[in-house]
Amino acid sequence: MSERRFEQRGRYFEEFEEGDVYVHAPARTVTEADNVLFTTLTMNPQSLHLDAEWSATTEFGERLVNSMFTLSTLVGLSVAQLTQGTIVANLGFTDIRFPAPMRAGDTMTAETRIIGKRLSKSRPGQGVVEFEHTARDQRGNIVAVAKRSTLMRCRPDGAPEVDASGSAEAPEAAAAVAAAPAPADAPRLTATAQPGAGSGA
Repeated sequence: MSERRFEQRGRYFEEFEEGDVYVHAPARTVTEADNVLFTTLTMNPQSLHLDAEWSATTEFGERLVNSMFTLSTLVGLSVAQLTQGTIVANLGFTDIRFPAPMRAGDTMTAETRIIGKRLSKSRPGQGVVEFEHTARDQRGNIVAVAKRSTLMRCRPDGAPEVDASGSAEAPEAAAAVAAAPAPADAPRLTATAQPGAGSGA
């Protein structure tokens, strides 16, 4: 039996469809150490993140997680499923909102909706994909929303499509399976053409 190998990667441009929603895993429980380390590494002296006594006097009654950590973690949770090894560049963020705060001990879940895509006119083999990322805490409260524009690679010739789990059969494995003789009683499969990407506006 031929060995089959699968590599984990993000999606290529052609594999995104507008309106699709990706639910990311695992979730991320945020700790006090996360908040303090991120805040101090980024040279942010905000008392609301670092000073427990001062924060106790605010309407929140305690320190809050740095919202830039919340945003960074939201994007990070999407990488394995969307952009691992398939992104060219981050182009920018818009409409960033933090409807509710996160606190140490909260667990963040994330999902991403595909809100647009177009082929690049100036960069052959690449296309722009628009994401809307949403983060929620363990109570279902939305804690962050951000729209993000990315420049993504188109699928190289011969590259296998990713499956629902986020894995793609390694090219050498796919070639080996294709070359293996099929049993005499195996049903014949008819190949279907993949839909082409639309032209850029």
